[in-house]
Amino acid sequence: MTAGGVSIHAVDVSTGRPAAGLFVRLLRIENGGEVELAAGTCSETGLFDHPTVQGTGITPGQYVAEFAVNAYYSGTPSSQDSAPFLDIVRYHFGIGDAQQHYHLPFKFTAWGYSLFRGGL
Repeated sequence: MTAGGVSIHAVDVSTGRPAAGLFVRLLRIENGGEVELAAGTCSETGLFDHPTVQGTGITPGQYVAEFAVNAYYSGTPSSQDSAPFLDIVRYHFGIGDAQQHYHLPFKFTAWGYSLFRGGL
């Protein structure tokens, strides 16, 4: 992997499996608004594959990673509540050095999550 970029690996810890099909968006905050850099679903391995992983479009600044947790659990026993506990999880983070790689491991259930800058 080349220097720079943002990678995301999502795991549904309620099942102990990669979160295949989880919808993810990566946004950069610019001029008081948000610009979408990437959107799509995680692969069978739970990885979000997009050119941003290799650094495309990544510059120093503020970012938001969004995870559609409620949609992921739609149709499962976890989604039986009329108002889901988690819907869209938004994680704000900053990139100071765009030459470094930023890995975001997202571990979640329908009731909570853990997200941090991890190693590759």
